[in-house]
Amino acid sequence: AWIVFLLFIPLLTSLIYLIVRGKGMAERHRAQVKKSVSATNEYIREVAGKSPAEHISEAKKLLDDGIITEEEYQKLKAKALA
Repeated sequence: AWIVFLLFIPLLTSLIYLIVRGKGMAERHRAQVKKSVSATNEYIREVAGKSPAEHISEAKKLLDDGIITEEEYQKLKAKALA
């Protein structure tokens, strides 16, 4: 009888624990996944940098402000499109 209780009570106990605490475990897991996805997206944005259109618009603004010449603008534009 003792061996039977040792085999079935741990199983029953774990099932009861999963039923009672399962919702909390799922919520913690969901929060962890959300945090991980957020961190991954932020890292990708950081590494990806600016788009070619953003580089070209910044170069155009510098050209319009008279900070760079037309030749420098064309070089920056070609570099952004490469």
